[in-house]
Amino acid sequence: MLRTTAAMTLLATLVSGAAWTAAPAGPLPSGNGNNGNGNGTNVLVVGVDSRAGLSKAEKNRLHVGGKGCNCTDVMMLVHLSRDSRRASVVSLPRDSYVEYADGSGVRGKINGAYARGGRALTVKTVEKVTGLRVDHFLETGFTGFEQTINGLGGATLCTDKHLQDENSGLDMTPGMHHADGNGTLRFVRARHIERPGDLGRVRRQQRTVSDLLTRLTAEGALADPAAAAETAATLLKSVRTDDHTGVADLVRIGLALARLRPERTEFATVPIEVFDHRVPGVGSTLVWHEARSQALWKALAQDRPITGDPAIQPVPRTPVPTNPAGIKVRIDDAGAAAGLRAAGFVVTDTSAQAPAVRPAGPPVIRYAPGRESDAATLAAALPGARRQVVPGHDGAFDVTVGARKPEVRAVTYDRNVAEGAPVTADRLGCLTGRTRHAAPPAAAFRAAALPAAAPDSTP
Repeated sequence: MLRTTAAMTLLATLVSGAAWTAAPAGPLPSGNGNNGNGNGTNVLVVGVDSRAGLSKAEKNRLHVGGKGCNCTDVMMLVHLSRDSRRASVVSLPRDSYVEYADGSGVRGKINGAYARGGRALTVKTVEKVTGLRVDHFLETGFTGFEQTINGLGGATLCTDKHLQDENSGLDMTPGMHHADGNGTLRFVRARHIERPGDLGRVRRQQRTVSDLLTRLTAEGALADPAAAAETAATLLKSVRTDDHTGVADLVRIGLALARLRPERTEFATVPIEVFDHRVPGVGSTLVWHEARSQALWKALAQDRPITGDPAIQPVPRTPVPTNPAGIKVRIDDAGAAAGLRAAGFVVTDTSAQAPAVRPAGPPVIRYAPGRESDAATLAAALPGARRQVVPGHDGAFDVTVGARKPEVRAVTYDRNVAEGAPVTADRLGCLTGRTRHAAPPAAAFRAAALPAAAPDSTP
């Protein structure tokens, strides 16, 4: 039966799924005054990449073959405001390069804290690098994710392009899809699609949780406190908690989350400054943007919204969705070619082949299907240009300049804006605007999906 505490458990299931547990948060770090002043509640949600207890058949079914790292595959810090009227969900990418909080001075990927010192060191490390106190800790694995998504009636997933990842087993056509737990697991785990790495995957995870919260609210999935307490008590039969996390805590947090409207729920990824920082013995890591990340943690410590804060996410002039440095352009005007080259595009000047009489109208951009994001970036640099998809076109963009001399505008590509900028749920998920009620009723899906759920083998 769907209850309000599902709003809390779905945040845990987002990250890679299994039975979730609460663990001691540990002492307040020196100089941290956040929750001691009553400035909201912080919940650290992690998904552990472990195959322990999974049979070969389960690994094959879930497409999680190979050896687990016994590390946190996904990490989110959920801040619930003191007045329970706003939730801020911040993803901490697994490859973030940090110093572990064990006094060793060793630095490594943040996901390695779990393998190095379990839940306790994971919490202490997050507290150290954010300056925030963690009040509750939720831990997930693989099979519970599948079970809980099925129990919630599946998830609505969306994509504007074909997504395929052999490692996770994902193969999804463009459009909206109502997926079961297995399909959703593949969607949130895929790392080898679109831009390689975690940031695209993190955004898909955020979108999945956003849509689940929106759908639960739209379906009226709010129970009275007694029903919520009953569900929490059932959960606690198979969940380990610390001494200060019990039924009342879960009910309070669950009720607050389930009552939030999409515009009162925020999602963001920690701002990154270096996206491929190579460290011997560690590999490719992500270095946080010091000023922006500190502004993010300060806003949460002061119980303020993280959206609309220019210190966290400066508003760029003419922002574009993709990096011009990866876009090859052939253009038949020498002046425009020079302008686009200065804007960062890879340009070939074809003005020697330009017609003697230019056609009327604005520039026309011709490109192959599936290059819509890059086309939008190029069009932003050529205001007023028309876009034309040409089946069979090669990987470059051809621009034909018309009789009117084109304006070339400098564009700003900020990967943090493109992939992880703070955004409210009403602007993030599939279930927004006209598509909000497009998913099939959850109750019908639950009836079919629940019998197929595999037993949870997580300890």
